[in-house]
Amino acid sequence: MSFNTALIGELKHEAASTRKILERIPADKLSWRPHDKSMQLGRLAKHVAELNLWVARIINSDEFDFATANFNNDVPENVEQILSIFDEKIAEATGALETVTDDALNTKWLVKRGGHVMFELPKKVALRSFAYNHIYHHRGQLSVYLRLLDVSVPGMYGPSADERN
Repeated sequence: MSFNTALIGELKHEAASTRKILERIPADKLSWRPHDKSMQLGRLAKHVAELNLWVARIINSDEFDFATANFNNDVPENVEQILSIFDEKIAEATGALETVTDDALNTKWLVKRGGHVMFELPKKVALRSFAYNHIYHHRGQLSVYLRLLDVSVPGMYGPSADERN
C-alpha cells in the first residue's frame, strides 16, 4: 500500500469524528471562552475546521515561512460557516493526497520564521505531526469546551461519558 493511501484512510476516518464535534458547537456561544488566554469557541472551532489546509500546503510546497504568512483569526458568524470551511479543506486535503507519490512524501519540508529555521522534516512526517496531530490536539480542546458548556460530547474512539447507557 502506498503511503498516501494510508494517509487518505486516516484523514477520512478522523474527519468523521471531527465533523461530529463541530456539529455540536452551540451557535449562541461562538464568542465564549473558558479563560482570558483561551481562544473563543468559534475561533477554535474554525481553527479545527481549517487545519486540513496544511495537508495541501505541505504536499504542494517545500517550505513555509510564518514571517510572511497571513492568517484570518476572525470568529465565524455561524456553525454552518465552520462546517463549510471544514468540508472545503477536507476536499482540498484529499485531492492533494490522491496525487502525491511516496517519493514526493519523502522530500523535506522546511518551516521557518524569517531567517530562523524552526524545523525541517520529511513531508510524510510533517503531515502526521504538523497537520494531523495538530488537528487532534485542538479537537481535544473543543471537547473540553463542550464539556464546560454542558454540551453532549461525542465519542471519538468509542463512546463518550455522554453516550454510555
